[in-house]
Amino acid sequence: MSWLAFAFSGPVLWAVSTHLDKYLVEKYFKNSNVAVLLIFTALIGLLTLPFIWFFAPQVANLSPVSAALMAFSGVLYMSGMLFYLQALQSDEASAVAPFYQAAPLFGYVLGYVVLGEELTPRQMGGGALIIAGTVLVSLQFDQSKTVFNIRLAALMLACALSLAVSSLIFKIFALRDEFWPTTFWMYAGEALFGAVLLAIASFRKPFVELLRSSPGAVLSINAINEMINLGGSLGTRYALLLAPLSLVQAIGSTTTLFVFAFGIVLSIFFPTLGHEKLSRWELVRKGIAAVVVAIGAIFVSH
Repeated sequence: MSWLAFAFSGPVLWAVSTHLDKYLVEKYFKNSNVAVLLIFTALIGLLTLPFIWFFAPQVANLSPVSAALMAFSGVLYMSGMLFYLQALQSDEASAVAPFYQAAPLFGYVLGYVVLGEELTPRQMGGGALIIAGTVLVSLQFDQSKTVFNIRLAALMLACALSLAVSSLIFKIFALRDEFWPTTFWMYAGEALFGAVLLAIASFRKPFVELLRSSPGAVLSINAINEMINLGGSLGTRYALLLAPLSLVQAIGSTTTLFVFAFGIVLSIFFPTLGHEKLSRWELVRKGIAAVVVAIGAIFVSH
């Protein structure tokens, strides 16, 4: 199977997860700290560790330094997700999404400096088209929103940088020490991040209260959401073994496009779960963006 299929599994599944994140934030975390939501992410990662250990017992053969660096990659990933959820809590998804385009730029610099990755002109053009298409679909032409949001920019740029460095560390060790051992210790780092959150009373109390008030809904929605997110993460991380970091992250930036596409479906068939603008101009703009992204994907695949 082409690396492109694995790379695109990330943005497709992450787009579904984004809508679930927005639903959870609006319904359960509108006025509380979204860090509590990451405890559920850490728990899902923790539950996967025994299965990975069973099928890949070589995870115990790594040096403590290597294991610690891989775990740090997981901590960076969770930090990036924290910045993202904080931005999503106070701003619309359409305002948050364009800043994801910074991740491929960070990825290109890191891949070139650290890994010595070089792209052909066609691949660079394809990556630029993918980013241009996702920016086009993310643009908002509302004159009432012309003020530059410094807080949003800071949170999402920190998110993009954290995710780019996390992917870089993952790729370095996955190429050297195999995919599953690296994945194991990365999830161990995510679990450690969640344990630290649970140790802080201001996070532990709302987590316990949430479980007491709506245990069924919170656990079931979070479990589904985290499994979807897990599938996207595994697909993208496997693609990192087969293609340059910057290209995989450029394709990852198409999450914005799929977020809007799924938003249209929700608006038509499930309006209570999501809403998207369906004017002729909006549909034309997003259609053009889809074509641009498709052409870019064809270029980067070669």
